[in-house]
Amino acid sequence: MSDQKSAPRRSRLGLRRRIARPRPVPPVPAGPGVVAPRLGGSILRLALALAVGYGALATGLGYWQVVEAQRLTADPRNPLVLAAARVAPRGTIVDVNGRILARNVRGPEREPLREYPEPSVAAVVGYRSPIFGTAGLERAFDEQLTGLRSLRPGDEVLRKFRTEPYDPNDLVLSLDVRLQRAAAAALGDQLGAVVAIEPSTGRVLALATSPTFDANRIVHPERGRNYVARLNDDPSSPMLNRGTQGLYVPGSVFKIVTAACALSAGAITPQTTFESQPEEYETGFLVDGFRIRDAPRSVQRDHPLDFREATEISSNIWYAHAGLATGPAQMLAGAQRFGFGERLPFELSTTPSQVTDGSGPLDGFLDRVELANAAYGQGEVLVTPLQMALVAATIANDGVMMRPKIVDELRSQGGSVMRLQPDPYRRVIGSAEAGVIGDAMRLAVEGHYGRPLAGDAQVPGVPTAGKSGTAQLAAGQDPHSWFIGYAPADDPQIAIAVIIERGGAGAQRAVPIAGDLMELHLSLTE
Repeated sequence: MSDQKSAPRRSRLGLRRRIARPRPVPPVPAGPGVVAPRLGGSILRLALALAVGYGALATGLGYWQVVEAQRLTADPRNPLVLAAARVAPRGTIVDVNGRILARNVRGPEREPLREYPEPSVAAVVGYRSPIFGTAGLERAFDEQLTGLRSLRPGDEVLRKFRTEPYDPNDLVLSLDVRLQRAAAAALGDQLGAVVAIEPSTGRVLALATSPTFDANRIVHPERGRNYVARLNDDPSSPMLNRGTQGLYVPGSVFKIVTAACALSAGAITPQTTFESQPEEYETGFLVDGFRIRDAPRSVQRDHPLDFREATEISSNIWYAHAGLATGPAQMLAGAQRFGFGERLPFELSTTPSQVTDGSGPLDGFLDRVELANAAYGQGEVLVTPLQMALVAATIANDGVMMRPKIVDELRSQGGSVMRLQPDPYRRVIGSAEAGVIGDAMRLAVEGHYGRPLAGDAQVPGVPTAGKSGTAQLAAGQDPHSWFIGYAPADDPQIAIAVIIERGGAGAQRAVPIAGDLMELHLSLTE
């Protein structure tokens, strides 16, 4: 029995030993569809992963150091940019003849400061202050003036390896200080602006605003704060560049825009007349309960005026008819081709002009009354002097608007030069339509009925085209005095816009200023 009892125990123990001992796994034979594991395959996959990773890293470094290098080195949050703004020498700014408008000097504590020798360009050149930052061209071309944006492609990548990391650029402007000073002197203490443009290139020849400020006092490290505080409290807004940012009711100078819209749309021709006009001269042109009237002129009584006659004598009634015939959509589209409703592409900050505030159901116009009033420059029409100078320049340039520009060249101290070429912005109207409008504008200055309104704008011995304007304001306020035009009419060299705030009729203030400045420019360029 003892033998019978011990046998199961050995059997169970033996079973336990067999369960605990792992059974060897036979090798799997290689064959079709079966891959034997290899150490070499793992190394290959690791090498491939590392190659992809290093490739991605190299691509990323290349992107940030090459593609994004220029943006990063000019980013205002970049410590290099902040250091350059404090200590790096800035390039000079000069006029078209090399007269210095901004340069580097040392302050009372030998700190770097900017000096501005020409007061008449303060609103254009602006300032660079350690307290108030930058304004004007000093802001628009800050990267170039400090040398953070190089004229040589790819130079930003190599900046860190150079002994001198900065290569400041000088700005050469299209402004002529002689014309600029004359424009500022003509404005005197009157509130207003003058903008003069070369029609074929868009180069700004003069841009004066009144009142203005003294940039040297703004950048003064001790007295600057008090001076800026006084400027900000001044109700005449001397910090406002009226030439590019001031918005004004244009009055009759806007009739040139209406003429372009109407002719382009086919709503009028040079021979168009409105048969009811002579009677409406006496009674007023009634538009949905609102009467539009003209100033007293005997020529309007005996026959309906055509386009040229209406422009020469500046008939509100004729242009109100023309605006209604053109319609709101075509009026708005035509004005937009001139740049209304958008910020003009210019180096300095601009305020968009408008032909309507866009709140009305009639393609933005409130009603037919607003459309009729807009056609002769009243109502909700608001313009900048730069915009109206471009209108005159576009007519002078056969209907093509050039992109306005005030910087001719950038010159690095390292010897590189970048000339900024003229750039056609868009064709606004056809050459034939521009010629028709130009002929009418010449009559508005030289014609028998035009001379009393704008004859003082004629340059002696030179055919001159233009349009005066008397922009009516609220009751009890004197109107704005306007003129836009160009000379010579047969070979335009200068287009100009002059606005004198509350200066009375156009013939009183703006017209003679424009004539004198056009004459001066032509004499300087002989």
